[in-house]
Amino acid sequence: MVIFLVFGMWVMVVVVKGKTGNTTSSSSRMHSVVNVGALFTVNSVIGRSVKPAIAAAIDDVNSSPTILVGTRLNLILHDTNCSGFLGTIGALQLMENDVVAAIGPQSSGIAHVISHVVNELHVPLLSFGATDPTLSALEYPYFIRTTQNDYQQMSAITDFVLHFDWKEVIAIFVDDDYGRNGISALSDALSKKHAKISYKASFTSGASEREITELLIGVNLRESRVYVVHVNPDSGLEIFAVAKKLGMMTSGYVWITTDWLPAVLDSSELPDLDTMNLIQGVVSLRQHTSSSDIKKSFEKKWKNIKDKETSSFNSYALYAYDSVWLLAHALDKFLKSGNSITFSYDPKLRDTNGSELRLSELRIFNEGEKLLETILTTTFVGLTGEVKFNEDKNLIHPAYDIVNIVGTGVRIIGYWSNHSGLSVAVPESLDDQTAAGMGFPNNGTPLRVAVPYRYSYKEVVTKDKSPEGVRGYCIDVFEAAVNLLPYPVPRKYFLYGDGRRNPSYTNLVNSVAQKPVGDVTITTNRTRIVDFTQPYMESGLVIVVAVKEAKPQPWAFLKPFTIEMWLVTCGFFLFVGCVVWTLEHRLNHEFRGPPRQQIITIFWFSFSTMFFSHRENTVSTMGRFVLILWLFVVLIINSSYTASLTSILTVQQLTSRIEGIDSLISSNDPIGVQDGTFAYNYLVRDLNILESRIKPLRDEVEYVNALRLGPKAGGVAAIVDELPYIELFMRYTKCEFRIVGEEFTKSGWGFAFQRDSPLAVDLSTAILQLSENGDLQRIHDKWLSLASCSSQTTQVEETSSLSLNNFWGLFLICGVACFISLGIFFCRILCQYLRFIPHDEEAHDHEIVEPASQTPRTGRRSLRGISFKDLVDFYDRKEAEIKEMVRRNKRHASRDSDEHNSSPS
Repeated sequence: MVIFLVFGMWVMVVVVKGKTGNTTSSSSRMHSVVNVGALFTVNSVIGRSVKPAIAAAIDDVNSSPTILVGTRLNLILHDTNCSGFLGTIGALQLMENDVVAAIGPQSSGIAHVISHVVNELHVPLLSFGATDPTLSALEYPYFIRTTQNDYQQMSAITDFVLHFDWKEVIAIFVDDDYGRNGISALSDALSKKHAKISYKASFTSGASEREITELLIGVNLRESRVYVVHVNPDSGLEIFAVAKKLGMMTSGYVWITTDWLPAVLDSSELPDLDTMNLIQGVVSLRQHTSSSDIKKSFEKKWKNIKDKETSSFNSYALYAYDSVWLLAHALDKFLKSGNSITFSYDPKLRDTNGSELRLSELRIFNEGEKLLETILTTTFVGLTGEVKFNEDKNLIHPAYDIVNIVGTGVRIIGYWSNHSGLSVAVPESLDDQTAAGMGFPNNGTPLRVAVPYRYSYKEVVTKDKSPEGVRGYCIDVFEAAVNLLPYPVPRKYFLYGDGRRNPSYTNLVNSVAQKPVGDVTITTNRTRIVDFTQPYMESGLVIVVAVKEAKPQPWAFLKPFTIEMWLVTCGFFLFVGCVVWTLEHRLNHEFRGPPRQQIITIFWFSFSTMFFSHRENTVSTMGRFVLILWLFVVLIINSSYTASLTSILTVQQLTSRIEGIDSLISSNDPIGVQDGTFAYNYLVRDLNILESRIKPLRDEVEYVNALRLGPKAGGVAAIVDELPYIELFMRYTKCEFRIVGEEFTKSGWGFAFQRDSPLAVDLSTAILQLSENGDLQRIHDKWLSLASCSSQTTQVEETSSLSLNNFWGLFLICGVACFISLGIFFCRILCQYLRFIPHDEEAHDHEIVEPASQTPRTGRRSLRGISFKDLVDFYDRKEAEIKEMVRRNKRHASRDSDEHNSSPS
């Protein structure tokens, strides 16, 4: 009875399925047709490329003799019309046809809605265009992203922004799930690198030109000029049309877009000139797809597709094509494993009274979970490269082309991948190399170590016949550091370069994914590509020049002072001598005598103060004040002269036209650099020295010959190289040449590893331990110890003569003091002369007594009666005579007063 009941129920199920147009079988061999759904907006930038690509993929699968033999895929397409609501309706309609999987959608917002439907019905959803990072959440188990994740794209933008040391950006994005969640991923990526989004400018999908104009006006008022535009490809160009009108597409503005812009440009074989004029200078990211034969074959097939609306295709078409093939490979594996395709009704889906939605017609794909697992474990090589998922259900090896819009075309300026970061190398070449040597802690695969095969300075690192195949200072440091690690690291060295010239260290860092070990200088640009360990050798660029002995100069004793300084100094000696003589003449007998003797005294006193050997004593207060100040000035001048002359006669024994980096830049002489090092790029890019002046040199012999020849004979005026190499060079030449100036860069040597390599951190700790226990110094002394050139490494900078500018303050103080003293002295003399000098004494004895009404005579004279000759005669008298005359005048005045009072009235 039970058997008959079960049989009856099975018949009813078959009948019901027949009525709805669906067939179900329990045997895999009976599935001649499998329904596959497709959901995307047909009339869109992405949809117009994707539609013919999916159709071509279905045809290629159905005509393939090696996959799904006896089973044909039936494509059922529904247009979502960029609407979440219509997309949901389309998804429900697809589910009525018992599809085993759905391809699409392209919109992240619609993908969020549809994911709930496929979760309920257990139908895998393979999206070639939904890049929203949040769709990877466990909330959407049946959502499979067959394109790149925006989280990786925002990491690429972050690395590009930080490459130029920009710390703030402004995000312009469409306000939906795709825009908001993408910019949120950008904010997270920037914050990890100590940068940030300074302002978020959002607008709704379908915003008018006026709204976009207001948005960009507000953006333009912000301080940052670096803009990241994350919008939909169908409306994104409106941003640049408005920006151009506002003058925001000129120099000084940086525009970076996500992969929507290349999706627009790649859809047309011939670029639209009006569009290209709008986006000149814009930098954009494009999903990287490897170049392969099957991709070239698809490009040829595309030209023969008739039902297509675009002359070319974008990367989303390639991912859609691979999505169909991914499903085909998974279904082939699924069916060959003996699995059947069956559907069953969900009792939870019931029609409500009066509803025409017919939810009860929707059925669950019973084997959906098994097919999902099969899809996630399927691996094959498609148009986009290797298709394989990691544990987070994301495609492995995410990579992007970095393109720049220039002229009428798109130029690739670099690449980004999640394992190498920014690079000028194609990501596939780095993928293959990276695969070797990454699992050394677990499976013992040797760590492949790249060693520069040098032509010169082989003490640093070079080829060897030992089992390791290499030797040198850098190798010993690396081996010592590795031996300190708490885990074994199997390693294998291989040489980079041919040994006939030094390899390019920039190419070594950029192109070799294996860990470079050697004299690799840590520079800012290189740290953006790889991770460096703690520096194990301090370094910096220095200048080496050829020098010659200076000829003896018989008049070198005059060099400490300039001509103006000598003239002013001599003039002040005479001036101070005259001032002191003037102040001392009336009081000091040593400053009196015949005119000839007085002139000799002035000269002798003046110049004897130079050696503090003047024999004349000063007795006046003003004279002593002036002399003290002058002796202080003489002390400073003597000390400065002695120091400058000592420097000229002892230090300045060598001559060179190049005195340091400033004189090297200002000259037009050729400069030698070591071949392969970063010095060439540093001089050209950072110091703006003409490339024609730079001459690469291979080894020490070329160094010597170039310096000896000099710039006039085809050599160089100076060599710029790192200090460790120059120290070895000085030992090689027995200190024949000299270092001038100071180190003008500060850097170091370190071991380079791929980004985020844990080995870089562990080796840094080991290097610090080597430094602390002294092993690092012992290794240095073993390979790089050298005879000291300190006795001859004299700076050859020209000693400048001391000018008047160095001492005018002292001369000013001394001169002011002299003039003040003279002023006080002559005022005192004039007062004495006006008040106390009488009329002629003989005339005084015979003068007539003045009437009583007149004022008694006191010896005063008016200014009109002053004679210069009388004033000079008065000054020439001794102070004692003047004082005696003062006393005599007082007595005369007193006597005259008494006589006048006693006379009868």
